[in-house]
Amino acid sequence: MISSTAKLDHVSEESIRLLVDSFYERVRRDPILAPIFLRAIPGDWQPHLTKMYAFWSSVMLTTGRYKGNPVVKHLAIPDMQPSLFERWLALFNETCDELFDAGSSEAFRGKAVRIAESLKLALFYRPDRSWPPEQAR
Repeated sequence: MISSTAKLDHVSEESIRLLVDSFYERVRRDPILAPIFLRAIPGDWQPHLTKMYAFWSSVMLTTGRYKGNPVVKHLAIPDMQPSLFERWLALFNETCDELFDAGSSEAFRGKAVRIAESLKLALFYRPDRSWPPEQAR
């Protein structure tokens, strides 16, 4: 854990790596998310982490490094439910708040909320059904 006096005050490639590594350490220990992620990533996590470094670099630093389709990847995950995004966001927010000062943390958290909402809509929204889906209530 980083002390409050040592919180990062900027977004950089290095701070993104620290965030991604710290966040996914939490995910792998989380009783709700760990089983889902471990089924999706049963072996070496480094390729996923590397992709997430590029993703967050593209989101936060507009580097364009990420080349992928998160919707397709998430569609392939069995038992995906809208409520899982809330747990993901809670862990992500905790990690951001632990590592970054208020401004940088809020910048990451704001992007994460928008990404989670976009993914939920892409994965679960159907115009002929009510939103949010029944199982998410």
